[in-house]
Amino acid sequence: MTTILLMVLAFVGYIVAYNTYGRFLSRRIFRLDPDAPVPSKTSEDGVDFVPSRRIIVFGHHFTSIAGTGPIVGPAIGVIWGWVPAFIWVFVGSILMGAVHDFGALVVSLRNQGRSIADITGKYINPRVRVLFFVIVFLILWIVIAIFGLVIAIIFAKYPASVFPVWMEIPIAMLLGWLVYKRGMGRRLLALDIGAILAMYVTVVIGYFLPLVMPTVFGMPPTGVWTVILLAYAFVASGLPVTTLLQPRDYINAWELAVALVLMIAGVLVAGFAGRLEMAAPAFQAAPKGAPALWPFLFITIACGAISGFHSLVSSGTSAKQLSKETDAQFVGYGSMLMESVLAVLVIIACCAGIGIAYKAADGSTLTGAAAWTTHYASWTAAEGLGAKLDAFVVGSANLLNSFGIPLGIGIVVMGVFVASFAGTTLDTATRLQRYVIGEVGAQVKLGLLRNRWTATTLAVVSAGALAFATGANGTGALKLWPLFGAVNQMLAGLALLVITSYLRQRTRWFWLTLVPALFMIVLTSWALVQKTVQFYGEQNWLLALVGTVCLVLEVWMLVEAIVVTVRPRVPGAAA
Repeated sequence: MTTILLMVLAFVGYIVAYNTYGRFLSRRIFRLDPDAPVPSKTSEDGVDFVPSRRIIVFGHHFTSIAGTGPIVGPAIGVIWGWVPAFIWVFVGSILMGAVHDFGALVVSLRNQGRSIADITGKYINPRVRVLFFVIVFLILWIVIAIFGLVIAIIFAKYPASVFPVWMEIPIAMLLGWLVYKRGMGRRLLALDIGAILAMYVTVVIGYFLPLVMPTVFGMPPTGVWTVILLAYAFVASGLPVTTLLQPRDYINAWELAVALVLMIAGVLVAGFAGRLEMAAPAFQAAPKGAPALWPFLFITIACGAISGFHSLVSSGTSAKQLSKETDAQFVGYGSMLMESVLAVLVIIACCAGIGIAYKAADGSTLTGAAAWTTHYASWTAAEGLGAKLDAFVVGSANLLNSFGIPLGIGIVVMGVFVASFAGTTLDTATRLQRYVIGEVGAQVKLGLLRNRWTATTLAVVSAGALAFATGANGTGALKLWPLFGAVNQMLAGLALLVITSYLRQRTRWFWLTLVPALFMIVLTSWALVQKTVQFYGEQNWLLALVGTVCLVLEVWMLVEAIVVTVRPRVPGAAA
């Protein structure tokens, strides 16, 4: 019953938070105006700036921010126990993550849909804008390079997911064509049902038709998939958002809704049957080989609680699609809470679902605490991507199996779910990098960089260079991956500083974003210092150098932001 109570507590808490704190931020702090001009209309171009229904933007925004983050983060973070993981996900999302995403979206809406990095020059100063661009480029560079590899690993681990994931593309493009070219938007619900049914038909086909990538011209499967996925990202991120981005993300959002309903049903059925108890310890202060809970829990679990990458999506793609300001609460605050719902279910799957049945390396089937302890025997055992995915996929498939869905089909459903979200993140990150390069081009007055195909080429080629820097297997980005979590959370703190500077000119309630900003900056600085010292000790000069540079940039931006914050407030300053 613990799992059911935990799930119900979280869901009720999120509904209450959305209708109280979210509404307070919307009406009293940001004062959203349904009649205010928005970038999707003032700069409408049919490619990036497209006024859209809020439910469609929600689908795009949610699937873009989610990716595999709310899965892999909690799946490793529970090694410190399910209680600290749950508290951070629940409290962090309501008071920090949703505020961060919502604030970045509103600030961008009121600044021509510009990115949070570009806006920094207005609310802090132009020097900080340059620093922010460097950090954002670094994060997106790693994300694009790594997510091609992530999807390649998923395809190798779950070959039955390959066919349905690629079939999403024609299904989504057909949906977009029917809605935007054939004017069938009024029949959206019927089209949604048709698209989802088609999607799950491909899942069943994929189960009977697993596809395994062979070695091609000496290049291993991961390298081949990385090349194919980067080529896909190049084309997809340059297309108008209504052609592929919106409809595919919208289908993925429905896919998530179906998966969530199935998981919730599994928790209820298995829970009331007495088969779903927490196999993980409530608290484990010193897991074997793991870093300290403080500050690394807050770096390990990002998506689901708070993630800097979200501010790039809010101020990159979503702000260019909202039809009115008042949709921002639903898209920005609401989608972050929905992502946290997923993170809670991931915690339950990894801490209780895995205990229903878990196949050990020797072929034996373990249950209960023995299953969890075997999988999470040490930080090293649970740290790899495959181990994280196994904990979630196996645990979730067990939940689905509790009410009759065959285990094999359940594993395919969850494998497709994970791969689809990773693909969405890859596409969106490439588009965001293109925006960043274009904004830099505008600042340095280099028109060539503002061309979307030139900017996309630079984004993809630079990511490809990183991916293949260590060889043909496409794993080059793993060299920088150990720093990604800390740098990503550093970005969250810095984005909150920009939002704080914006609110400082409008209200005395700016501390609602300042406190989370300082919390994240202190924790990420703490983690960055520890990691950088470790890298110097290991003579890992690349990571030591990158970590040092990030620390210097963070301190520099913090000092500049403090100067702006303590400056006397000017009533009626620019919004």
